[in-house]
Amino acid sequence: MVAILSHSYGISHLEMIEDAIQEAFFKALRSWSFNYIPDNPSAWLLTVAKNQLRDHFRKQKTRQRHLESIPETATSSIDQAPVYRPEEIADSQLRLIFACCDPILKQEDQIALTLKTISGFSIKEIASSLLLPTETIKKRIQRARKTIARQENALQIPAGKELGKRLRTVQTVLYLLFNEGYHSLMADELIRKELCAEAMRLCKLLNDHPECQSPATKALLSLMCFHAARFESRLDDSQQIILLKDQDRSLWNQALIQLGHHYLQQAATGRSLDPYQIEAAVAGYHCMAPSFQETNWTELHRLYSLLLQYKSNPIILLNLVVVLIQLEELEEAHLVFGRVNEERFGGRAYLYYAVGAELFSKRLEQEKAKVFLKKAISNTQSKSERELLELKLQRLSNNPPLQ
Repeated sequence: MVAILSHSYGISHLEMIEDAIQEAFFKALRSWSFNYIPDNPSAWLLTVAKNQLRDHFRKQKTRQRHLESIPETATSSIDQAPVYRPEEIADSQLRLIFACCDPILKQEDQIALTLKTISGFSIKEIASSLLLPTETIKKRIQRARKTIARQENALQIPAGKELGKRLRTVQTVLYLLFNEGYHSLMADELIRKELCAEAMRLCKLLNDHPECQSPATKALLSLMCFHAARFESRLDDSQQIILLKDQDRSLWNQALIQLGHHYLQQAATGRSLDPYQIEAAVAGYHCMAPSFQETNWTELHRLYSLLLQYKSNPIILLNLVVVLIQLEELEEAHLVFGRVNEERFGGRAYLYYAVGAELFSKRLEQEKAKVFLKKAISNTQSKSERELLELKLQRLSNNPPLQ
């Protein structure tokens, strides 16, 4: 809806459009019922939001010139779409992402604004995705909106060669969108498949555009395919988490795994190495392994060490710790864990404590492992995560290690 109305009324009125859409949903809550739902709910909501916008413009005499430029027959159906030139981005959602990634904004502000606008992420979800405090995200979004308000030509939709200047940030947004779907912060929904599907759809459109077919785009699409292939094995029938070592690999989607390999091979044609290629390779090794025990942990150790040369990220360090635990390199794992700053995790602090608990349990430091598990439990909002951690704590308490 934001994308469609932005096309009709101008993306410079983004905040006003968001308010109009929110009002449309409030009206739907008040007027819809079990006995009455419009034949075309999308068109109903868009029409109400459009009318809200037109009423606002009419009340603002200073915007009369803008009002006259708006066609009375502004888009009222999601199915209606204009025709675009080949050098343009045709998808309304992807166009809006490119527009929000305007270089007049600081890159960190672009990402925060886009996640808020495109995916409707809460401030808390954005902060968790970026491993930053919520106040930092609030300031970035406020700063972005102030910059947009000051700049008349802000949020222009690029085309042709101009797309390349924003491509990296767009890739980052799609990466974060997929990650939130793959490992959601929502209390009752660990996997949000609709977010992952939307991220994959947009990444596929990105890859299909001649100006955006970079090795990084292909590697990102490969990474998404590998992860999505394991969806059906990650939760049981009661929505309980199944750890990777216990997953039924026969449920993994082989077509997606093959597609992941296809895009990863295409990504290898570039002259330089990209972090997305390394992450996709990691996911590929997991998908290729016949079993958890037969995973090539030595190669994963090499890949994570290489990835750390490109970006310093506490999640990468934690993954390296997990790999070292599997290699029985407990002293090195302990040293790497000591480099991880727990304050960087924000809403995902439970990951830090869960990995710490696993490490200390392997080192036979059971009491310390229990403390970390309790902290992990208190730091997660996910029902599935909490139940898994509580089960681990119970097993640890019931099975003291042999001396």
